[in-house]
Amino acid sequence: MKFMKLGSKPDSFQTDCNDNTFVATELASDIIVKVGDVKFFLHKFPLLSKSSLMQKLVAAASEETIDEIEIPDIPGGPASFEICAKFCYGIVVTLNAYNVVAVRCAAEYLEMLETVEKGNLIYKIEVFLSTGIFRVWRDSIIVLQSTRSLLPCSDDLKLVSHCVDSIASKACMDISKVNWSYTYSRKRFTSDNSHTRQQLVPKDWWIEDLCELDLDLYSRVLSTIKAKERVPEKVIGEALRAYACRKLPGFGKGSVTERNNDMKSESIVEAIVELLPLEKGSVSCSFLLKLLGSARMLHCNENIKRDLVKKIGRQLDEAHLSDLLFPSNGDEEENAIYDVEMFLSIVKEFVMIEREDPGLVFDSTKIAVGKLVDGYLAEIAKDPYQSLTKFIELANMVSADARPVHDELYHAIDLYLKEHQELSKGEKKKLCRLMDCKKLSSEASAHAVQNESLPLRVVVQVLYFEQLRAALPATTCNGCSGATEIGSGSNGSLRSVITEENMDSVPTVEDIKSLKSMVLVNGGVKTGHRSSSSDSNKTTEDKGNGKVKAIAMPKKIFGKLLSNKGGSGSDTTGSPDLSKPEDSKSTPLRNGRHSVS
Repeated sequence: MKFMKLGSKPDSFQTDCNDNTFVATELASDIIVKVGDVKFFLHKFPLLSKSSLMQKLVAAASEETIDEIEIPDIPGGPASFEICAKFCYGIVVTLNAYNVVAVRCAAEYLEMLETVEKGNLIYKIEVFLSTGIFRVWRDSIIVLQSTRSLLPCSDDLKLVSHCVDSIASKACMDISKVNWSYTYSRKRFTSDNSHTRQQLVPKDWWIEDLCELDLDLYSRVLSTIKAKERVPEKVIGEALRAYACRKLPGFGKGSVTERNNDMKSESIVEAIVELLPLEKGSVSCSFLLKLLGSARMLHCNENIKRDLVKKIGRQLDEAHLSDLLFPSNGDEEENAIYDVEMFLSIVKEFVMIEREDPGLVFDSTKIAVGKLVDGYLAEIAKDPYQSLTKFIELANMVSADARPVHDELYHAIDLYLKEHQELSKGEKKKLCRLMDCKKLSSEASAHAVQNESLPLRVVVQVLYFEQLRAALPATTCNGCSGATEIGSGSNGSLRSVITEENMDSVPTVEDIKSLKSMVLVNGGVKTGHRSSSSDSNKTTEDKGNGKVKAIAMPKKIFGKLLSNKGGSGSDTTGSPDLSKPEDSKSTPLRNGRHSVS
């Protein structure tokens, strides 16, 4: 730490039991200066020789025959005045980063100018600041922090702006010129090898030191650093993350809690959001989500939350599901566990970007977001108070190409059906329309076939597409997308178009059991259960012959499942169109990109 000594005489100031300060000399004091609660018994000549203000006050007191002068509002109080008085007497005083601002402001108040005497206190302090304090990283931070208690005087004297510019310039300098002694919070490196030193000094070497600053000063410093445009935005983002972890209790563990709900924390969150860099990826999505969670808990400005939602939407594919499970704030359905509306707004931002500039969104990004949404659906499906409307709205936000496989969506639907057994037949149909049976894996299909929670029409569709999967070579089926290539043959009874009308006919329990049993026996669906040795050998033999057995479906059963009520019968001349299993009046399967109003 830099320091400066002024004066040469020994200290002769003494304090009595009544906190009165006097100069121990043979010459009796001829003036009393009251500063706050402290009285200084001094001599006029030393004070008048260096302070223009004291000249005016003494002259005014002499006219009124008063020997006591009161200075109630001098910056820094009695301590700063005492240093200034000692300087007037030529007594040794020491200035350093902790007291220099207070003494500078007091000297300005006392008008200790060059016009009164050459080499006066103001001049000497300015030289000390420019040649000493502002050249040292640590001292500049200490001085800047000390200016807060001396506002507005310290700001009027440009001390704050000089400190800010000094700190920002050092943070922006080439790291090859950074000496480890600049920062006190990391271990110093003492090697003489400059190349090694350059490699070990990180670009963010300064961020921990700045976390000591209070919010208003920190904001000014970081804004100045950003304005210089010499620090990578990722470093700016890391600085903001470090400040949030230091200043917001509980932030590093997730988000602030209700007990931290105060104006100070709210101001910190809002300031950090306003300082966030514009460049995508400059801060992690996890950090943004923690900020959003804190903003919700602290009831920050709506514009702040909206800005965070937009930033999160741009990099939603990087998010972790656990960070997105915001607890309900009371605006959701009564007793709902999670704030689904907030997650919906984030997904909408992602979808908007995908629409406006598709080139910015890669297929892998879409798929990652699709998995995230399906995982979120599975979580909220377990909430007994979660509304079906919100569940369906969220599921429809994901475009078709973002869900190449519907296993996770099926899992979420299954959980919702089991948790909400009070759903009507129509509501179950709406829910299951979200799922495309052609995109279920064999394992998921095996589960669906035996799932008593699913409507009959869904089970039939799953069985049908599993038949196609077994009947067609893998290169042709490709997830059963080639379903329309099936011609007439032994499975002709399956070529009826599945519509809302014919799916209302319900077969007997025995028919369904027989159907499922036949599928399992013929190997069309993998159940995950260990089969007998004979079945295993038979399957191995079939695979060895390069053939996959089709599922032999009794016409009696499928006649009940797929027949039209009083209709003209099934179409046996063409292939079934199962890409849209509903008629024009019903909601189609979600095979394309979904619009968002």
